[in-house]
Amino acid sequence: MPLLQELLTNPALWVTIVILYTLKKGIYFVPQNRGYVVYTLGKYSKTLSAGLNFIIPYVQSIAADRNLKEQSLEITSQPAITKDNITLEIDGILFMKVTDAAAATNNITDYKVSVTQLAMTTMRNAIGSMELDECFQNRDGINAQILAAMTEATEPWGVMVTRYEIKDITPPQSIREDMEKQMTAEREKRSVILTAEGVKTAAITEAEGQKQARVLDAEAAKAEQVLAAEATKESQILEATGKAEAIRLVAEADASALDVIGKSASTSEGKSAVTLTLAQDAITAHQAIANESTVVLTDGKTGDNVANTVAQAIAVSSSLKLPNSP
Repeated sequence: MPLLQELLTNPALWVTIVILYTLKKGIYFVPQNRGYVVYTLGKYSKTLSAGLNFIIPYVQSIAADRNLKEQSLEITSQPAITKDNITLEIDGILFMKVTDAAAATNNITDYKVSVTQLAMTTMRNAIGSMELDECFQNRDGINAQILAAMTEATEPWGVMVTRYEIKDITPPQSIREDMEKQMTAEREKRSVILTAEGVKTAAITEAEGQKQARVLDAEAAKAEQVLAAEATKESQILEATGKAEAIRLVAEADASALDVIGKSASTSEGKSAVTLTLAQDAITAHQAIANESTVVLTDGKTGDNVANTVAQAIAVSSSLKLPNSP
């Protein structure tokens, strides 16, 4: 006990405590993305940035510690009346950051509350300038309108609003029922339109198919006619060629036969054979005339006529002046 009393009454101890406390009041380690606002005798003097900083103890003090990171603020659901007098419940979320710690401390009491209230007011104004359908279809436009208004208003506060997003838009129950009926009617309308378009497309496709089929049939018939004509032409050419070849061969055969007969007739035996053949042909001719005719006129000298015919044939043969055999 006497030792503790001696320590408490020791001036050096108190001097040491005062020095340490003074050093603590004058040295600050500022974290990254933080801003310490310094007042000198109650008046703003400077803002401490990240790192090691010194101030004058008892003369200067830290008035505010501001977070310089981007922050998100929840905008609670609130009613807003559209241009066509429909009450909507709207909530959202706002993203902002402090760009000037001194302005956020000196120019506004509570920048977070102020930004939130300003966002609510601006959102109601934006909704009030639009009709119900526009509110659902133009969310990006509402967000952009709110962001532009808040950026201009919060600049003196040292706050920058980076983004605003509407989360939910809730219409009254009666409006929701009407919207559901409208959506059902729209779906049925689209279904009928799609069905009609499908029938139309099917009819067009079928007509195109029939047209293409007729074209193909006509082209096939034309090609068939062309092929038939070419086949007929080829057949006629082959037939004519065959006939010409047959005539040539018959002519050659006749010529060869006549040549053989001529050579044979040049002999005495050949002459006798020619005479006999001519006599036989003459007799055959008279028989044919007798067989074909119902009336035969004769002078009663048939044998003489046959003999005369044979004699005439022999005379014709002799007039050919065939050479005698050696």
